[in-house]
Amino acid sequence: MTPRRCLIAAGGTGGHLFPARAAAEALIERGWQIRLVTDARGMKHTEGFPAVAIDEIHAASPSTKNPVKLLKAGIELTQGLAQAQGILKAWKPDVVAGFGGYPAFPALAAAQVARIPFCIHEQNSVLGRVNRVFAAKAGFVASGFERLDRLPERARKRHMLTGNPLRDPIVAARAAGYPELSEAGRINLLVLGGSLGARLLSETVPAAIAQLPESLRSRLDVVQQTREENLDVARKTYEDAGVNATCEPFFHNVGELYAACHLVIGRAGASTVSEVMGVGRPAIFCPLGIATDDHQTANTDSLTQALAADVLTEADFTADRLADLLEARLTNTKDLTERAAAARSLGRPDAADALAKAVDGLVTGALV
Repeated sequence: MTPRRCLIAAGGTGGHLFPARAAAEALIERGWQIRLVTDARGMKHTEGFPAVAIDEIHAASPSTKNPVKLLKAGIELTQGLAQAQGILKAWKPDVVAGFGGYPAFPALAAAQVARIPFCIHEQNSVLGRVNRVFAAKAGFVASGFERLDRLPERARKRHMLTGNPLRDPIVAARAAGYPELSEAGRINLLVLGGSLGARLLSETVPAAIAQLPESLRSRLDVVQQTREENLDVARKTYEDAGVNATCEPFFHNVGELYAACHLVIGRAGASTVSEVMGVGRPAIFCPLGIATDDHQTANTDSLTQALAADVLTEADFTADRLADLLEARLTNTKDLTERAAAARSLGRPDAADALAKAVDGLVTGALV
């Protein structure tokens, strides 16, 4: 029997590709065959992606007022559409699943023209630009969070909350539970800045931790994702403050790091927020100020309402303000434990299975 085929289209960041990968793994377990289309940026995140083929296609953002750039974007998207149409004709997928980002546009447009069933998954709490274009005609619109702004009225009946698919190491970290925390014991902090790190976090977090009382600093074990250009300063700041810290541009064992940590500090991208909920950890978020529709702040909505996370805007994310907040949180072990439990209650570790089941239903007609 020929396995059903799903063409996954995802944009060029880890925020799009990591959930796509988790969904692909769940579909493969259901007997599906997977093929991936992405762009040049996305190819950097495809190592180990479980697909029979990975295709790099042309893609670009049409959201520009510069006429020259707009023309170039139009050419890129036209080329991408031709490539996507060729892939659909040769591979004949049963369904196309878009995970957002500009490379998803040509694939979804080609599916719509060819009348192949398609669905979309939105990681953030605000529907992205590409997903908005196709939401009204999609077989279903799955979302990572209960809140989903900018969803067209015609798509509301086909909106389903699946959560954001989590990688296996993240699900394993959830199973490990919240690490023991005592009034005088070690405290593990995990600082994440997205797939490329964040300059603001790289500079501000070490300076804030250096301001903490020595009795607290001496108990800290910090693991921080740090931009390459900030590594030397961050490491020296921690060393001078007597803080045990590991600073690197990227960590491959993020599941183990989540499992060991007591508090997460990070941006508020969909993946990070979903992982914090999935593992069940208290957090301090600094949403990216230039994020479209301020979607990173929206992503934190459920966690802040549950008193599981604090949110500081970029303007408020200063060393002084962060130091005060860290001292308040880290000196109250009961509060940290309660915040961890609140975060865990919001997690959706079965998101990948829920999404795979929905894709199955879209093809078999069992989707309700």
